[in-house]
Amino acid sequence: MALSVKEIEAARPGPKDRKLHDEKGLYLLVAASGSKRWYFKYRFLSREQKLSFGAFPDVSLKAARAKRDEARAQIADGKNPSRERLMRMEAARVEATNTFEVIARELLDKNAAEGAAKATQDKAEWLLSLVQPRLGKLSVAEITAPVAFAFLEDIANSGRRETARRLRSFISRVIDRAVITGRAPHNPVKSLHRVLPAPVVRHLPAIIDPDELARLLHAIEAYSGYPSTVAALRLTPHLFQRPGEIRAMRWQELDLDQARWKIPAERMKSREAHEVPLSSQVIGIIRAMIPVSGRSEWVLPAFHSLHRPISENTVNQALRRLGYAGIMTAHGFRSTASSLLNESGKWSPDVIEAALAHQGKDQVRSIYNRTSYWRSRVEMMQAWSDQLDALKAGALRGRA
Repeated sequence: MALSVKEIEAARPGPKDRKLHDEKGLYLLVAASGSKRWYFKYRFLSREQKLSFGAFPDVSLKAARAKRDEARAQIADGKNPSRERLMRMEAARVEATNTFEVIARELLDKNAAEGAAKATQDKAEWLLSLVQPRLGKLSVAEITAPVAFAFLEDIANSGRRETARRLRSFISRVIDRAVITGRAPHNPVKSLHRVLPAPVVRHLPAIIDPDELARLLHAIEAYSGYPSTVAALRLTPHLFQRPGEIRAMRWQELDLDQARWKIPAERMKSREAHEVPLSSQVIGIIRAMIPVSGRSEWVLPAFHSLHRPISENTVNQALRRLGYAGIMTAHGFRSTASSLLNESGKWSPDVIEAALAHQGKDQVRSIYNRTSYWRSRVEMMQAWSDQLDALKAGALRGRA
């Protein structure tokens, strides 16, 4: 006899579990603990089996009957309902691990374990944060070329063409991992760079005219402020390393007696340790910081704390205060040095590239350059500092 909702609601637990039978194998188990759960008993290949449909009232009588009828239809088609459920659960589990967000996180964790630079990881996290709202929860199999292109085109059309280019590369790397691990058949994003709007190339401001550089050096000489800011501003033209490398200079990296600064691999864009010859002028600026920051691990500690270096914008902010906003940046000193040193014709381009720690396409040659041009680089760095001093002196005479 079929159950009614009133009968189910009125059922009270007894000293033992008991069954309230409905029809066609469906029954409600009223447990001694007070719970009420639906079960479907059936036979498949002459074996009696049981399938749970959930608890009442979460699963109503009507819903339980619908589940029973679905299971009976599967049996009629020669399928085992229990196995079909396991297959659906496994498919859902696989799908949950196939989302773009999950695979992207795997890639970021792998890169971190392999020693990727913090800046690289931070950039990847930022790119993932841009992708997540639209693509993060999608299975990688659902990210077709049209789906990815629609997302990237919206980014590009908002004026962020370079961001769209970086996102395409990031998405492609994530899907490459999915392909390699058997979770996607192919990568449809690889060729999208051909149809995305090309980014507008914006060169960082840099001074390459010697007279203008002389005036800037004079302004830097007259700049007053917090010692770390002053030292960083004066070191940057002489060293022309990347701003992040200079601001994070540690005392333990320096051998002032040997006039060497060894930057560890984890702080280099190339992921290769880099040694910088120090001119006498640079050594003088660094030694002057000993009374200020000798108790810190950083040569250029922050204003409010000896436990961290100056911020990445410190030198750029100082240049803005000097009136050079849009004219010169901290990174621009690399272009300044590269342009004027190459223009002089006194130094091999390979020596200049080695000093800049540029990673060439020919990695064997790049390693050779870094290790074989040390003497030339020592001479060049001292000559460059002497040239900067001469330019500064000329600017001072011109104002006298």
